[in-house]
Amino acid sequence: MDKTIFDDLHIFEMANNHQGDIAHGLAIIDAAAELARRHGVKAAVKLQFRELDSFIHPAARGRSDIKHIGRFESTRLDAEDFRTLLKGIREQGLVRVVTPFDEPSVELCSALGVEILKVASCSATDWPLLQAIAAAGKPVIASTGGLSIYQIDNLVTFLSKRVPALAIMHCVSLYPTPPEQHSMNFMSKMAKRYPYVSIGYSGHEPPDNTEVVTVAIAKGARLLERHFGVPTDTITLNGYSMNPQQADAWLAASARARSICGVGQEKPVSEAESRSLLELQRGVFARRLIKQGEPIERDDVYFAMPCEEGQLTSGQFGQYRTHYVASRDYAPDAAVFEEHQNDSLSKLRGILHDAKGQLYEAGIALGEDITIEVSHHYGLERCREVGCVLVNSINRDEYCNKFLIMLPGQRHPHHKHEKKEETFHVLWGDLEVDLEGDIVHLEAGDKLLVERGQLHAFRSETGCIFGEISTRSIRSDSYYADPAIAALDPLERKTIVESW
Repeated sequence: MDKTIFDDLHIFEMANNHQGDIAHGLAIIDAAAELARRHGVKAAVKLQFRELDSFIHPAARGRSDIKHIGRFESTRLDAEDFRTLLKGIREQGLVRVVTPFDEPSVELCSALGVEILKVASCSATDWPLLQAIAAAGKPVIASTGGLSIYQIDNLVTFLSKRVPALAIMHCVSLYPTPPEQHSMNFMSKMAKRYPYVSIGYSGHEPPDNTEVVTVAIAKGARLLERHFGVPTDTITLNGYSMNPQQADAWLAASARARSICGVGQEKPVSEAESRSLLELQRGVFARRLIKQGEPIERDDVYFAMPCEEGQLTSGQFGQYRTHYVASRDYAPDAAVFEEHQNDSLSKLRGILHDAKGQLYEAGIALGEDITIEVSHHYGLERCREVGCVLVNSINRDEYCNKFLIMLPGQRHPHHKHEKKEETFHVLWGDLEVDLEGDIVHLEAGDKLLVERGQLHAFRSETGCIFGEISTRSIRSDSYYADPAIAALDPLERKTIVESW
């Protein structure tokens, strides 16, 4: 499912069919386009379609005592009017989004080339309509205002299997929404519960409020939606719709929030940040005269600031189990500039920390009754390039269960098993398997059978955790295609550790 269509999408929703006035609707489109250009964002304008002749029961037509009937009827637009508005949206370079409230409106959306369909909160349990929307074969955005988690589960399960891309919007159907009713932490729950769809936020807070959008971005919202309009001498906006000035502040706030949150979930460390830390770190200094060629022991040095560029730090001296030998003479109180080298233990510890971190990110608990193997087919120094971490969970006479953890960019070389048959079950991340020359791409939930004697290799672009369910595992039953690996004893290409 391609979710990129929703990335950083800002949706300007125009309810009430722009008061039923085409000229006013086009003015709103122009205002939205100007804001999108000013802020350099990907933006959409959303319309609403209803086939009123069939949508409203004959006995209810023209009645003012039933909520919404008068508003819908007074803002009626025909198909040609909608075509004019959609043309205006396209000509301004904006994405066209429509909320259809009945099946004829879904057909109209398809006929007019609408790019994205929206499911309103009130339609999220309307299964005949949902079936029609799914059958249209377009990306879908669905709001969740007023829905229970069970209803959202049903909605996501149904649509995610039937549409090319799906976004779910956290939404509160109170107009305007009071601050204490937003429940923004629920977005974090949705992101974990539905990792295969995009999570967004559709807001109904007062239009001057820019705090909620910053929280939405911080909670991971990939797309945003707000009601938007242009007031005139005769048109007054409601209490939850933004005018252009308020929308300008909303877009600026979302941009600031994205800048603060950063790109992705990695933590870049700038040169300036590293330099500022170095200025506060302690360096290693000679306590006595140290001659070139002498070993440098802990009692031979002391730690103090400032630490010079390139000088050995107290952290490096204390963490790495390196036996330092003086490469020059050091007078008492002289800064020590020996190069530190990561030893095997430090490399192994880093690999295990990364593997355990991926398990935590994926929310996978393996328990304590396990053994861990770090495979390093070309040596521990190349393990992040070639290798994996194997967690042995169960190995009985007739069956075995392991978990394999691939670090980002890591690959496992070609090999086969004569006695073991295995099935890979991807739990998290991405996995590419070369099975007898056929390249198979797997994602979370996918399974792949590897039969006895089949030559296979695998790699991961972003990191992967997958289960290996197999017949009994025998250490000597891995036959590698590379003679250099095949010549190794299994314990030469593995390091076994008792715990994390």
